[in-house]
Amino acid sequence: MNILVCIKEVPDQVWSLPDPSDNTPKQDCTRYVINPFDRYALEAAARIKDSHPDTRIVALSIAPPYGEEALREAVAVAADNAYLAADGDFDHSDALAVSYILSKAISAVEELECYKFDAIFCGKQAIDSSGGQVGPMLAELLDYPQVTCALEAVDADGTLHVLKEYESGCALIGVKTPCVITFTTSGLQPRLPTVQRKSSVGKATIQFLTASELTGLDLARIGLQGSPTQTAMVVPTPPARQSGAIIKEASGQVAAEKLLALLSDAHIL
Repeated sequence: MNILVCIKEVPDQVWSLPDPSDNTPKQDCTRYVINPFDRYALEAAARIKDSHPDTRIVALSIAPPYGEEALREAVAVAADNAYLAADGDFDHSDALAVSYILSKAISAVEELECYKFDAIFCGKQAIDSSGGQVGPMLAELLDYPQVTCALEAVDADGTLHVLKEYESGCALIGVKTPCVITFTTSGLQPRLPTVQRKSSVGKATIQFLTASELTGLDLARIGLQGSPTQTAMVVPTPPARQSGAIIKEASGQVAAEKLLALLSDAHIL
């Protein structure tokens, strides 16, 4: 089985302050890591490979060049190869535009790898946007069946048996390949790189894809101009709330005087 895992880099900490020119977060003020839900997608692919060693896993990301480090981590964990779609024309693409870019990038990767992918694994959502739209949109663009909110997936001779999470419980679903599956948090703890894989990851080649290398890509459908969803405002996480003071006095008069003194000392009054 050939599996492509979509990887997104997300801020390791809170969003940096937005760029006032377009209200999008600055890209150079924080450390980026693999989106946690994508780690579960990668782990699900790795477990299939554990049972079927001939399985091939390829990681794909759309990001500026800094995304190379997260892809190297994916290779250190389980991926056999990795591709980074990096081009200024991709900047500020919303979920619809990202799904479109991914559909074109997947076709390009299939040509380079000389085979078709049996399954596309994605995280349920990205923690920096929480839209949960890219996976389903990608399935529609590829015209593939899809299963969302998966906990586990098992290869069964051309059919994937997927344990899907619902609000009221879980269900086992069979889906024919090729397909798109999005994964949510499960009891499967994402593995860490082995010493052997981690030591060899520096030799791995991350292959870059530009807009010009994606056959049939319509530039009008990507970036800000191709994104119907616009960011109106980005609000930084508020600072942690400080502990307050409890005033206990024998009389209301004394309590009021103490409160007045505290407010005055804090320059509130």
